[in-house]
Amino acid sequence: MQIEIKNLIKEYSTVRAVDDVSFTVEAGGIVALLGPNGAGKSSLVRMLVGLTEPDSGSIRVHWDGQEFAHLPDGSFGYLPEDRGLYQDRTLRQNLVYIGQLRGLSKQQIDEQLEIWLQRFDLTERANEHLKQLSKGNQQKIQLIATLMHKPPVLILDEPFSGLDPVNQEHVLDVLKDLKAAGVTILLSAHQMDLVERLADQFILMNLGSVIASGPIDAIHQQLAETQHIRFTFAESVEPQELANLPYNNLNASNTERTQYSAEVDLNASLQDLLQQTAQCGPLQEFRRYRQPLHDLYLSAVRGVNKASKDKEVTL
Repeated sequence: MQIEIKNLIKEYSTVRAVDDVSFTVEAGGIVALLGPNGAGKSSLVRMLVGLTEPDSGSIRVHWDGQEFAHLPDGSFGYLPEDRGLYQDRTLRQNLVYIGQLRGLSKQQIDEQLEIWLQRFDLTERANEHLKQLSKGNQQKIQLIATLMHKPPVLILDEPFSGLDPVNQEHVLDVLKDLKAAGVTILLSAHQMDLVERLADQFILMNLGSVIASGPIDAIHQQLAETQHIRFTFAESVEPQELANLPYNNLNASNTERTQYSAEVDLNASLQDLLQQTAQCGPLQEFRRYRQPLHDLYLSAVRGVNKASKDKEVTL
């Protein structure tokens, strides 16, 4: 299944929640839709699943030789950020009920429960009431409810919410396996370190607009304002000995003054920097490193928000 979103606009009263958004989700890919609250992610998802209509632009879903204006019923599994489970029912009762709503037979429900309860280490807790379970286990149950009808597309809003690090890795592995099986995944999450390891494409949104999109290398090309460098000397070198080098935000990473991190201009020559730095002391390591997605995105959002406020003041 392929999803094409082109020049999508959605307004609510005086607010443009989605502002000329375009991107494509390829079959079997994982696309991360990232942004703060109010970025337009939820409005975009509502249009994608057919709950609301766009004011302009188009959504084209190519599936099984047909084209649709939104995801057809039964073609997707949706994990909302807010859990919609019954606290006074058991884990099994919740999932059986959801399977019935999805039109699954008793045999299909039993088969799926056996697979997913075992995969998420919940088999022994199947008859416990949800209110007795931790937030993490409730999140895993919500995930099973999203997966049990075997949809070709998953839309996941904060799939790692409430999970400890071990179970975050567990869910990460499940999503990788689903991708390998050809499932298309559109997800939103605040754990950008996990998302960076998982997604093929990234759509970074703020104030209804896309501020960067593409694979992780393209995101860095679009948003990075400086190059980040790390270097290690074989012996102690004081910061003042590096003062004449073209480094910004120079920081010693250890008390021995042998490890440093710094920033340089995007057009700076790393070969020249290496030679200049080596004149200050014998180098063991000198390399460029990539900013974490979280830091890169945060810097970009702050820049967009500042520009927006400056524009309002000017107007």
